[in-house]
Amino acid sequence: MDIASDMLLFVHAVDHGSFSATARALALTPSAVSKRIGRLEDRLGVRLLNRSTRRTTLTEAGEALYRRCARIATEITEAEALAASMGEQVRGTLTVAATVAFGKAQLMPLIPEFLAQHPELKLSLELTDRAVDLAQDQLDVAIRFTEQVSDTAVVARKLASNRRVICAAPAYLERHGAPERPEELLRHNCLRLSTVPIWNDWELGEGKAKRVYRVKGSLEVNSADAVYHAALAGLGIARLSSYLVGPDIRAGRLVRLLPAYCQEDSSILAIYLARRNLPAKVRAFIDFLAERLGPIPPWEREAGAA
Repeated sequence: MDIASDMLLFVHAVDHGSFSATARALALTPSAVSKRIGRLEDRLGVRLLNRSTRRTTLTEAGEALYRRCARIATEITEAEALAASMGEQVRGTLTVAATVAFGKAQLMPLIPEFLAQHPELKLSLELTDRAVDLAQDQLDVAIRFTEQVSDTAVVARKLASNRRVICAAPAYLERHGAPERPEELLRHNCLRLSTVPIWNDWELGEGKAKRVYRVKGSLEVNSADAVYHAALAGLGIARLSSYLVGPDIRAGRLVRLLPAYCQEDSSILAIYLARRNLPAKVRAFIDFLAERLGPIPPWEREAGAA
């Protein structure tokens, strides 16, 4: 036991009026209470209590110490109550990181509804495609894709499947033609992502016919959102998530290529640090996203989804 614990015990002893009453309240023995009060007196070098067979009374030094320690005990009790209430109620500040493209296209439209459900909550959102460290970056939750998660210390909950398709703008196809077989992609200008190297290994086909195509091109960017806009601008062929390009394919702004091939082994994940004593705000946010995005994502439920 440290001196702080002994001081709090001293406050309890004064408030209860006797060592025996203090012992009953704290599930200790009277001798244990007496021993710890004596240890505190020895450490401070002063007598704090005058003891008799019937009661204990404060000395002058004990009175001064009690007033100060009683205030501290009250603050500790209030702090415990505050922390407990924040664990039970959706309140405080929720810090979230999400990839730029997903954050803009899918997460932002959901945030007004979530905040309306929890008026005592504030949300701090960072849109970034860089690698994140939940502890170091002081993040409650991060929305990431399977390829971005390598830390075995985090808990990952699947929110939705992530289907990626190959596409290009009509302007690019008018200049260079459309590939008819996967191997022809190696002769095209394919748009690459610098932040997740494995993203540039396009695995196409099924079973034994599956093959990885390490695509190349004249443009490499650090965000899938930038790849998306580069594809719209006609700079090359891209492999992008259906949640992002579905509306553009339906509107003709992008053309889906090699429709028999798509990547379906990636997932959209909510990652966080621990299951035990998970704050209510974190649980509420993840449950909300899981309900809105699953089991079939809304962009896949739309009629004519790419």
